[in-house]
Amino acid sequence: MSVNWGIIGCGDVTEIKSGPAFNKAENSSLAAVMRRDIEKAKDYAQRHNVRKFYADANALINDPEVSAVYVATPPAFHEEHTIAALKAEKPVYVEKPMALSEESCRKMIEASKKYSTKLTVAHYRRALPMFRKIKDLLSEIGDIRFASIQFLQPAQTDLVATSEVNWRVDPQISGGGLFHDMAPHHIDLMLYFFGDPLRVSGYSANQSGLYPADDIVSGEFVFKNNVICKGLWCFNISNEEAKDHCEIVGSEGKISFPFHGNFCQLIKRGNTETFNFHSPRHIQQPMIEEVVKYFAGESPVNPCDAEEGAKVLRIMDILTGKHHL
Repeated sequence: MSVNWGIIGCGDVTEIKSGPAFNKAENSSLAAVMRRDIEKAKDYAQRHNVRKFYADANALINDPEVSAVYVATPPAFHEEHTIAALKAEKPVYVEKPMALSEESCRKMIEASKKYSTKLTVAHYRRALPMFRKIKDLLSEIGDIRFASIQFLQPAQTDLVATSEVNWRVDPQISGGGLFHDMAPHHIDLMLYFFGDPLRVSGYSANQSGLYPADDIVSGEFVFKNNVICKGLWCFNISNEEAKDHCEIVGSEGKISFPFHGNFCQLIKRGNTETFNFHSPRHIQQPMIEEVVKYFAGESPVNPCDAEEGAKVLRIMDILTGKHHL
């Protein structure tokens, strides 16, 4: 069975990271794309050899040649487009963060159940060899004691996808600021490594006043066996102070890695072993390949089910004061 995709929101993030992968994955093809600006949709379609393009999301969803939908719009529109596609009984692969809030995620989950249609969240780093290796290495460092996250970036950082209008710092569209764009990767990986947190607490603030969203967030998560994770996300420091670092410390060693890099290190008994990786050009391709198998019925495993996406939003809501655990 082949999965014929339609993309709602064929913007910058789909140019390289995801869009081309739908044609490169086995038993998968990109049948149609949509963007509110029809000329931009047409331009994207021509450059990526896609036959159909639309300016209306419902027209794409109702195209009989489209059998699955990738929702790649800003988060403010995820709920609307995801539920519309699920109602049409077309499985959905939705970008992270899954929605603006946990409440919105819950509505999407209910729609998936109501219409008996599959829903997967694009926490694609779960499928990358580097993070699967890190999960395997956890058994090498004994009992896990704690983890620390330091993600410190200047206001203008190359790690954040560019767009003509910086909607990522408009809370009405993105849910928050750059934290809402970058931290879902980091938080989801903590869930992937350690399971559900037992307690979450945190604080956020707008220190620089460059835009309406908070630009610094701190958090503490307590996992099973009293494993503690502390995180700091700051988007207002100098270029010289930029840092992307995570450390997981156990009773017999530790693992060190950047979230947005290509290596990890196992440090044990005074020895350091480095594992290097090559990120695919289309970084979502490994996840998309797994999603295709799941949507086509070739695999029973959802690569990242919607409950996981909702958990990430719940944690982010707590850290930014929108929700209390």
